[in-house]
Amino acid sequence: MPGQQHEVTFRFLAEPTDVNFGGKVHGGMVMKWIDQAGYACAVAWSGAYCVTASVSGIQFVAPILIGDMVTVRARLIHTGTSSMHFAVDVLARDLRKDEHRLATSCVMVFVALDRPDGKPTPVPHWEPHDDSERQLQAQAKQLLELSKGMEKLVDLRAASLG
Repeated sequence: MPGQQHEVTFRFLAEPTDVNFGGKVHGGMVMKWIDQAGYACAVAWSGAYCVTASVSGIQFVAPILIGDMVTVRARLIHTGTSSMHFAVDVLARDLRKDEHRLATSCVMVFVALDRPDGKPTPVPHWEPHDDSERQLQAQAKQLLELSKGMEKLVDLRAASLG
């Protein structure tokens, strides 16, 4: 039901097929997991098909190793008319030692569409419920302003290429 679920958590083990030549999980694999969790949360909140609009401030803080329990948590932190901003954290845990660590963190923006090849469609409004959520929403609004500046740069680059 749209407007109800504002958080999604995925849990799974990092597998040998997920790692690079250094024995650590590929950054691209982590970004895939982030996108999947963000998408699931965006669709759950909006009740519509959604597309990734941007990923901001991705930080690879600590490696994820084969056999680590991986938790990918996406939570809604701001809504626009058709857009949704999510804070996504990737946590890794060595099950043998019960050590938890933040592996990756970012903010994603998804846009809800009226159909897969359609136009943006409105999403339910979200309001923060505590100081932590208000702080995350303020950060999302700051990133939104930065993104507007980036859009202008992209438009300038596109104009110079075309």
